[in-house]
This record gives sequence, C-alpha cells and structure tokens, in this order.
Amino acid sequence: MKITIIGPGNMGRAIATRAVAGGHSVTVVGKTLESAQKVADEVRASAKQGAEISATTLENVEPGDVVVLALWYGTNIEVAKQLSEKLNGKTVVDIANPLNSTYDGLVTAPDSSSAEDVAKAVGPKTKVVKAFNTTYASTLLSGQVAGEPLDVFIAGDDEEAKNKVAQFIKDAGLRPVDTGPLSRARQIEGLGFLHIVTQGDLGTNYASAVKILS
Repeated sequence: MKITIIGPGNMGRAIATRAVAGGHSVTVVGKTLESAQKVADEVRASAKQGAEISATTLENVEPGDVVVLALWYGTNIEVAKQLSEKLNGKTVVDIANPLNSTYDGLVTAPDSSSAEDVAKAVGPKTKVVKAFNTTYASTLLSGQVAGEPLDVFIAGDDEEAKNKVAQFIKDAGLRPVDTGPLSRARQIEGLGFLHIVTQGDLGTNYASAVKILS
C-alpha cells in the first residue's frame, strides 16, 4: 500500500514509522520540502520489506492509496478543501481531536465530529475513516504500552476503506477496533478528549493507552 501522510509533526512521524515498519511505502508531506524530508530521513531506518519513503510539499503531492491527515483540527479541514479534487476516490484518515483553546472541551457540534467535517470538506467521492486520535505519538513509535499492542479505534461508512485502514493498522503491529459508521467518530473523539484531560491526574505524560481487554 502507498500511504501519504500530510503533516510532518510528532504524530505524522510516529504513524510514518509504524507504516514503514509494516512494509508500506510512505510519502511525507509538509508545507516545505525540508520539514517533510527531515521526517522521512528520521523514519527510514524503521523501513522493512522494501518499504520506500519519500518527501514532498502540499503543493506537489500526488496522494497514495491511503491519505492520513496528521493535522490539528481546523487545519485538517482547510487541507481537505484544498486537496478535495486530488482526494477523489481515495481513503482519507482523520486523526484530529477537535479540542478548544483551553483543552477543556470539544469545539464540534454534538451532532458532528472532526471526521464528519472532513467528509463534508472533501465531498462524497472520498472515503473518510477516523483513526489514531486516541493514540499518542510516543506510544505509536514503540507500538505498545506495558507489552500490549495499541488499540486503534476506527469508524467509517465505507467498508472497503475501513478494511484498508484496518489492514494497515494490523501490518503496523497494532490492533484495529471497528466501532461502526463515521458518526461513531463523535464517541471516539470524546474518548480521545477524556484520555487527554486525564493525563495530569494519572501522571502518565502522554505515554498511556486506551485498550479493551477481555
């Protein structure tokens, strides 16, 4: 699978690391070629099974099979609108938690979510999947917490797109948990919010994980 990761920040770097470790080729996309190339160089050592990694700019990107918007809420909507034509027919993964400026609530309406806002921005020909918003960058780099593989909660309306993202997650050494249609992103984002606001009391410094055990 060819995976395009837009956003060369900590989450973009972590997801790129897991992707190339799972044998998938990755293109890192940044506002500048230098910022994208820096991340590409950092994750190259993790590549397995012939996975290739490259860098490009937002202006020149040619999206792959799966496009990950590793961006803050708001910026993800802007980029989705900017690339809407190029994203036609692609599977787009939204990872954002739509937090307010004081990190004590979500800015999305109760009947919407970041992922649903992205879906509106790209149009009906693009398949949007919610994933990775409950996992932190530091834990993604190792792929586990306390010896347990990370759970990645996903939601989406297109089964083929969800299966594609689930396969990518499995190949990355993680466990996909399918929660249902894209509207379930509202609950997943609420879970991500709770995970964030409990970090202070837990003292886990963003190194914890949300996991379902049985």
